[in-house]
Amino acid sequence: MASRPLDERTVTALVAAATAAPSMHNAQPWRFHYRGAEHLLLLRADPERAMPHSDPGDRSLHIGCGAALFNLRVAAAHADLVADTGLLPDPGDPLLLAAVRLSAPLPHRPADTELSRLHPAISRRRTSRHPFAERDLPGEVRTTLENAAAQEGAELVFPGAWHAETVLDLVRDAESRDLADPGAEEDVVRWTRLGAEADTAVDGVPEYAFGPRKQDGRAPVRDFAGRRAVADRGTTAFEDVPHLALLSTRGEGPADWLRAGQALERVLLEATLADLATSLTSHALEDRELRLLARDPASGTGQVHMVLRLGYGPRGPATPRRPVRDVLEIT
Repeated sequence: MASRPLDERTVTALVAAATAAPSMHNAQPWRFHYRGAEHLLLLRADPERAMPHSDPGDRSLHIGCGAALFNLRVAAAHADLVADTGLLPDPGDPLLLAAVRLSAPLPHRPADTELSRLHPAISRRRTSRHPFAERDLPGEVRTTLENAAAQEGAELVFPGAWHAETVLDLVRDAESRDLADPGAEEDVVRWTRLGAEADTAVDGVPEYAFGPRKQDGRAPVRDFAGRRAVADRGTTAFEDVPHLALLSTRGEGPADWLRAGQALERVLLEATLADLATSLTSHALEDRELRLLARDPASGTGQVHMVLRLGYGPRGPATPRRPVRDVLEIT
């Protein structure tokens, strides 16, 4: 174990890397507490940033926090630290999602070099809501991404044509359901930033990250503007045959969601290093009935947690982040 607590600068750097993770509507639903005497960094859910309409069971909240946890592990390895991670360490405290004990490496327990290799991708990863080129993904890249998910206890599947068509139909079904649901836009409106607010935002999706409106094409891209006008926003055609991947776990529960989030971020960082642009959608998965239909039709098992769209194209702009001082407590 480390002989002394980490200095504030190191802890701040670890949490800054963690908070670069993606989360639903960029709500950043996490808080951190570093207990120096125990060398322990705690990850907690922030219920004030939950989405009761879109995410009533907090599944997406856990996935976002799991992605932040993975970034924390990567940053710890980059800082030559060993991170012993426990999920849901206190059954009596469901908001406490993970406890990470940080220690100096030993000859028989070195820092994880495979995780450290991913560190440059943390700052480069973006969510792109732009069209991607009609260009296939190399087989070796697909294998790398599949292995990344497997290393975190999840499965990444590149659906065949029929399965992909089903997923795209589910996305359209979700959009149709939204039109019939008067409260469907509640969370989107809360977490989007228009006009001058976009320039000073520290969370949410600012209008400059919306991307163009989809004029044509079948890529699953959520339009965060909805019916609201956004100045200087054009329209364009997207891919007719988008490259999709489905991330799933065997189980369905808070621990599975946290594993899914870690797997998701590992896949996204590997994709970034492979020069792929990425975007995410859980729109068709927010309704449990639709989520079950997204499963691999051959096996009919597993729980799909995220639909990834991958390809070659613009990476998209960085989205804002809350200052570390607002999410980190050190004692």
